[in-house]
Amino acid sequence: MHNIVISDTSCLILFHKIGELDLLRKVYGSVTTTPEVAQEFQEELPEWILIENVKDKKYQEFLETQIDWGEASAIALAKEKENPLLLLDDLKARKLAIKLNLKVTGTLGVIHKAKQIGILEKVKPLIAKLQATNFRISENIVEELLRKNNETSMVE
Repeated sequence: MHNIVISDTSCLILFHKIGELDLLRKVYGSVTTTPEVAQEFQEELPEWILIENVKDKKYQEFLETQIDWGEASAIALAKEKENPLLLLDDLKARKLAIKLNLKVTGTLGVIHKAKQIGILEKVKPLIAKLQATNFRISENIVEELLRKNNETSMVE
């Protein structure tokens, strides 16, 4: 179990868009984010999403030379914690976080975990909702996620 789950903006926005923001609470109990992510989110966050400032602003500024502001703040905060799980969807930010030895998952990983622990009966309805947004996801990844969860193809 992770001591702390830190989310970037994309996961919050996607779950909010599909009306499933509470899934994060159901899976992780509470989620932490940064003021920068909260500002990017542009909606009021529920009380179970904690907002914490990054202590090492110089490190955050350095990360901002490589990735966007919100992602940099989330990664910088994660580096200050012991055994965090970072929720990131952006590939460039994920690769950087992994290079920094951080444990990473994304929106689809949260959905998969929710199914595995019995919160969701099926992943397919949430995937369909995500595909109706501007979230880019390859068919191969969708098929792999469905297969891992013993669900049939989206194309039936």
